Amino acid sequence: MFRRKLTALDYHNPAGFNCKDETEFRNFIVWLEDQKIRHYKIEDRGNLRNIHSSDWPKFFEKYLRDVNCPFKIQDRQEAIDWLLGLAVRLEYGDNAEKYKDLVLDNAKADNATKNAEPLINLDVNNPDFKAGVMALANLLQIQRHDDYLVMLKAIRILVQERLTQDAVAKANQTKEGLPVALDKHILGFDTGDAVLNEAAQILRLLHIEELRELQTKINEAIVAVQAIIADPKTDHRLGKVGR
Repeated sequence: MFRRKLTALDYHNPAGFNCKDETEFRNFIVWLEDQKIRHYKIEDRGNLRNIHSSDWPKFFEKYLRDVNCPFKIQDRQEAIDWLLGLAVRLEYGDNAEKYKDLVLDNAKADNATKNAEPLINLDVNNPDFKAGVMALANLLQIQRHDDYLVMLKAIRILVQERLTQDAVAKANQTKEGLPVALDKHILGFDTGDAVLNEAAQILRLLHIEELRELQTKINEAIVAVQAIIADPKTDHRLGKVGR
């Protein structure tokens, strides 16, 4: 998920960068500050460069605050992505003349396709966008994904299938059953109380209905399995069909 930005920043290994490797991650942060962001003066980068220190997480947390990163040290992927975005902006600022003509050409090429897909106009690197998608995913209990657009599409599908007015109305519909004459169904035992006998008959009928639904699902599963395994193949070597 970081490859494009790492490539733009001339990182030595954009395809193989592993942010979960602690040593590689710390070295990457040092490289990013030394070569691209340069928020601290050189003499003030000692703590950040001391990657083997047990206090390095505290130094990194302070660094995030100093550069006004909206993410915490626990949100490693989000923080890395934000820092990369900052580095790209600074890199462009330092070389504005170099990239100006290229940006104009790319802008002309993109104008024709900007309205083709609604999501294409979203700034997926915007921290507010990422925070909003993450909040919705947590609220709807959707599994986290590295690509925020994938999570957004999953949210859209869930909302369309479960939370639209039609879906909610359908879910709230009550099933209307046929009237049943309890006196035609033998309970098989007597509790000594007419009300309890009637309640027991109702519970038995409901249990039978649940068993019927279960049997239907079992039958559907059997049919699905048979559709897969009950398809004999011709073995030309044996001159037989099936086994």
